[in-house]
Amino acid sequence: MRIAQAMAPLVDLVFPPRCPLCGDGIGAQTGLCAACWGELAIPGEPACVTCGRPFGDGVQEGATCGPCLEKPPRHDGIAAATLYNDASRKLVLSLKHGNRISLAPMMAGLMVPKLEELGPNCLLVPVPLHRWRLWQRGYNQAAELARSIARQTGARLAVDALVRRKATPSLGGLGKKARNRALSGAIGVNHRWASRLKESKIVLVDDVLTSGATSNACVSALKRAGAKTVVVACFARVLDEALDLA
Repeated sequence: MRIAQAMAPLVDLVFPPRCPLCGDGIGAQTGLCAACWGELAIPGEPACVTCGRPFGDGVQEGATCGPCLEKPPRHDGIAAATLYNDASRKLVLSLKHGNRISLAPMMAGLMVPKLEELGPNCLLVPVPLHRWRLWQRGYNQAAELARSIARQTGARLAVDALVRRKATPSLGGLGKKARNRALSGAIGVNHRWASRLKESKIVLVDDVLTSGATSNACVSALKRAGAKTVVVACFARVLDEALDLA
């Protein structure tokens, strides 16, 4: 860390800091310009006590949303740093497909305030990639976010606690039954972590939460392994109906 700090002025001289969204000059290598910070949609209160889905005005604190009432989730909460919009989408795609791993600390920094009681007794578990996709991309963006959260909080990183046993197609556009079929048997617990997951408090880390099918498969695997609680943490959550409330 001290070496990085000492080298920062030289890095800034050679590579002047630019906002990763609009390209304007900024004060540090990690961050956004003021205008682009304002483009991010931060989920607010009041929100569902179970999943964090934002409500409109007039809803009492501690209320539960309709989807959670209809089918109580297996997870123990969702902590989303932002709602998925054009600004968060650009950051996610830059991290995921643009090799911009340097964005992970900033994105993780927005996730940390949404997470309570992170510390050495908490395990950070990233949503896994299949080995073929990992080899193609070179890194797991969820693991990079989890690694940055661990550095910022002191929570323990369990980077390979979950494994993706089979490659799955893109779930976009698939119906609920098709998503469940695609994920059936795809995600499981690494046997090397099995004993340490029992009675553990776990934060499942991903970049984007869309339908929740993948995170549900991960939560189910962790709960079967004996995890005490599993909170889902993501940088961006797809909730189009909530964008006007942010």
